Amino acid sequence: MNHFITLSSYLDYLGLPRPEHPMLSVFNSKGDGYLPCPRESSPPITNDCYSISFKKYVHGKLNYGRTKYDFTNGALIFIAPGQVLQWDDSVVFERKGFSINFHEDFLKGTELAHQIKKYGFFSYSVNEALHLSPKEEKQIETIVENIEIEYQNNQDEFSKEIIISQLDTLLKYANRFYERQFLNRKELSNDLLEKFNMHLSKFFESGQLQEKGIPSIEQIAGRMSVSQRYLSDTLKKETGKTTTEHLHLYLIDEAKHILLQPNKSISEVAYELGFEYPPYFSRLFKKKEGISPTEYREKFNLN
Repeated sequence: MNHFITLSSYLDYLGLPRPEHPMLSVFNSKGDGYLPCPRESSPPITNDCYSISFKKYVHGKLNYGRTKYDFTNGALIFIAPGQVLQWDDSVVFERKGFSINFHEDFLKGTELAHQIKKYGFFSYSVNEALHLSPKEEKQIETIVENIEIEYQNNQDEFSKEIIISQLDTLLKYANRFYERQFLNRKELSNDLLEKFNMHLSKFFESGQLQEKGIPSIEQIAGRMSVSQRYLSDTLKKETGKTTTEHLHLYLIDEAKHILLQPNKSISEVAYELGFEYPPYFSRLFKKKEGISPTEYREKFNLN
């Protein structure tokens, strides 16, 4: 798999114009302009750059990590360094919108270098992109135009600071708009929780817990065709609990049923639920229920 260390080498590979700055490129189709089109297809590649793009694709399938997505207009997409990208000639690249690419070293020594890692949407799959309202689109476009002005100007000692300030503002607005998107998609959130519990149920009923242990959140998210971060963020917004908490609640609920079988020891119950170490199961049970598994049994006079 090809990995591009510099921004220039990445843009050269795509067949796009060389950047005005060695670690930053801005393409904007404002007015009657058009975005340059990248190469028609690519095998899996990675690079060391962040990418923020809007309306880059009209239709066709592009692989982003392990997810295939049919693109539509109006999606704001965030890509972090190290993400795997792949597409073929079925993808039609939109000529309107914008694309900002910057090397991770561009942020070195700035507060944004630390803050950007907290924005979960850089870890989302492309099918979890941010869909902007017309008003939100205008707000983002204004920020991008400010970045482009500094990018195209003769750069001085203030240029980088101003650009990073604008990038910081753009990401804060994106975070706000994602909050709105989460609120507007409560049905989707409920559906995700149902699917999450359904996959846990299938995993439990298949007997794989004893054989393979407790599934990781990444495994469950993969089966649901969503990213781990998006699944956790969505459930957290809707239920106040993370995916790990929901997983623990499911396991404890199953444990309660099995503990009512007096012929099984606490260790056997733990192993049946996929816990490698029974003491960890006992600690988790007590943390969630306030009493130990043994005390739970005593409560029902089953010892």
